Amino acid sequence: MAEKKLTFEQAMARLEEIVRRLEAGESPLDESMALFEEGAKLAAQCSAMLDKAEQKVTKLTRQGDAAVEVPFVPEGTEGTT
Repeated sequence: MAEKKLTFEQAMARLEEIVRRLEAGESPLDESMALFEEGAKLAAQCSAMLDKAEQKVTKLTRQGDAAVEVPFVPEGTEGTT
């Protein structure tokens, strides 16, 4: 069976759920190990998605032959520190 491709947000939500269940410490060892394995895969998937997004942003902010780092400022927070 093929794995369903999750969005970044879905993967993070599932990862947070897994962390909560593992931190509760109420699952049997075999279930905890399965959750840990799923969580490790999700963490790798999220990391890869973030890397891809960062590469895309870098590509979009290139000027000439040099990449220019542009700090991310969330909308509505300009001028606040």
